[in-house]
Amino acid sequence: MRKHDQRVRKLLGGQEGSMAPLAVAAAIAMLIIILGVSEYMRLVITAAGVKDALESAAIAVVNDNYNEVYHGVREGYAAGYEPNDTGFMESLDYGDVYGRMCSLLGLEEEDGCVRRNTAGRLEYRIKNLTVNVHNTALASPGGTYYVEAGLTIEIPVCFGGKIVSNLSIPLRVRAAYREKF
Repeated sequence: MRKHDQRVRKLLGGQEGSMAPLAVAAAIAMLIIILGVSEYMRLVITAAGVKDALESAAIAVVNDNYNEVYHGVREGYAAGYEPNDTGFMESLDYGDVYGRMCSLLGLEEEDGCVRRNTAGRLEYRIKNLTVNVHNTALASPGGTYYVEAGLTIEIPVCFGGKIVSNLSIPLRVRAAYREKF
């Protein structure tokens, strides 16, 4: 019995390297978590950059409409009308939002506008751009002259270097014209 007890004590007592599998599993789990967080941050940063460019393009449309809004501002309200022979007629400028976004983001025309990385892989695609200029009624003080723009951005979701799926995010922005004086 005594030899048997010594063997059991030897087996239970000698645990060198028993933490190695647990350490490997913990390292792999941390690597997967870090990969997931970095991919999430890539998606958030990409969407934020596209939204900033869309806001900039919408603000440019509002600013480009200054000459249409001027006649109303002179009368105390912001609205896009121009004088003609019999009174005033609506005058709106929708601008070139796709052109502005392509120049701001370095996009290429291809089934919408796309951005590719240096290796030629798709980073994201923007499509379904809508621009609505909301005019204030003629001679109605207190109304707001504004532009609403929206689009859909599709970003490929990657994990471990492979595309898992596409994330489609609708983005909407609004830029308003406010007279200062």
